[in-house]
Amino acid sequence: MIQPKPKEQRVEVLIDVQNLYHSAKNLYHARVNFQEVLKSAVAGRKFIRAFGYVIRTKTGEETPFFDALSKIGIETRVKDLQEFYGGAKKADWDVGIVIDAIRTAPALDVVVLVSGDGDFIPLVEYLKNQGKRVEVMAFGRTTSSKLKEIADEFIDLDEELPKFLLSGEKPKKK
Repeated sequence: MIQPKPKEQRVEVLIDVQNLYHSAKNLYHARVNFQEVLKSAVAGRKFIRAFGYVIRTKTGEETPFFDALSKIGIETRVKDLQEFYGGAKKADWDVGIVIDAIRTAPALDVVVLVSGDGDFIPLVEYLKNQGKRVEVMAFGRTTSSKLKEIADEFIDLDEELPKFLLSGEKPKKK
C-alpha cells in the first residue's frame, strides 16, 4: 500500500519530456498524459513549480504541445534541435535539468524527476546529500535500474498505463 505523502512538503517537478515521449512512443505507440503525470507527482502536496524540458524543431510543429503543457502548469524550457553536418541531430537537456535542480533545491523538500535516464544518478545522489527527498517517475521498462534503486521512491508509470497514456489510444506492448 502506498503511504500518503505529507501535505506540507514543497514539491518541484522536473520533466524530461523527450525521455517520456520516446518511451511511450516506443513501448506503447501512445502519447503521455502529462496532466496526470504532474498530478501524481505533486500527490496533494504544496506545488511550487514544474519545468518541462522540450526541444523545438525548425518546423515549429510542436508549438501547440508546448502551449498545452503551459496551460496545465508546466513551465516549458525550450532548446532548439541541433543539426550537424552529415545529418546527425542532438537534443539533450541533461545539463539544464541538473542546473535547475541544484539552483531551486534550497526552497524545496521534494524534487520529482520525471525521467528514466541513468545520467541523472549523480544529481539524485547530490540532492539526497542536501537533505532533499528525490522521487523518480518514469516507465519502469526503460528506466535505469540504478536510478530506481537510489531514488527515495520510484513511481513506475507502466503500472497504471490507462492513467498515464492519453485516452483513446490503446497501449500496445512490444
